[in-house]
Amino acid sequence: MKENISAVTSYPVMEMFYSIQGEGNYQGNAAFFIRLGGCDVGCVWCDVKESWDASSHPVLTIEDILTEVKKTPSNIVIITGGEPLLHDCTELTKALQDAGYRTHLETSGSSALSGSWNWICVSPKKFKEPLPSVSSLANELKIVVYNKSDFAWAEQHAQTVPPECMLFLQPEWSKEKDMLPLITTYIQENPRWKLSLQIHKYMGVR
Repeated sequence: MKENISAVTSYPVMEMFYSIQGEGNYQGNAAFFIRLGGCDVGCVWCDVKESWDASSHPVLTIEDILTEVKKTPSNIVIITGGEPLLHDCTELTKALQDAGYRTHLETSGSSALSGSWNWICVSPKKFKEPLPSVSSLANELKIVVYNKSDFAWAEQHAQTVPPECMLFLQPEWSKEKDMLPLITTYIQENPRWKLSLQIHKYMGVR
């Protein structure tokens, strides 16, 4: 955990929206998304590159954020990015949990963990690999499959997460037609893995 010298109570927010979780273990569940600005990982296939520059997004207080969350009936709040762990999420997650919400994190795991989480999804990237201290607390490991070599890479990361961690393989969207048949075969041969599809993109929602 990061130690707070002065508590962080405001964050650069690219966007907030109420939608359907399209990926991973909570796929299909209604959820409120908070996309924080700032990323130092820089995936070439990232579909939200506009999130990378934190300075280009408005800085909102926790009170501002909670006001928007409370307009929806969701009980799940997903904090994503960008890379959300570039920010100290301690006060934000405390406020959300105090208000009765589940806090879910989507992270590459490349920065130190902060905040109080009900669910941690680690999606490691080759551009900047996750810290062992984050992977060791993952509830869900989600590997984006961009080419055939990613299966071996997925198995390497599966060794870094807890035994009860859920394991998902997800085709990178632009390579889905090529990768999905390979993923299907791999899961049939290695059934501890599950398939994650970006169903929100099929649905035409964020």
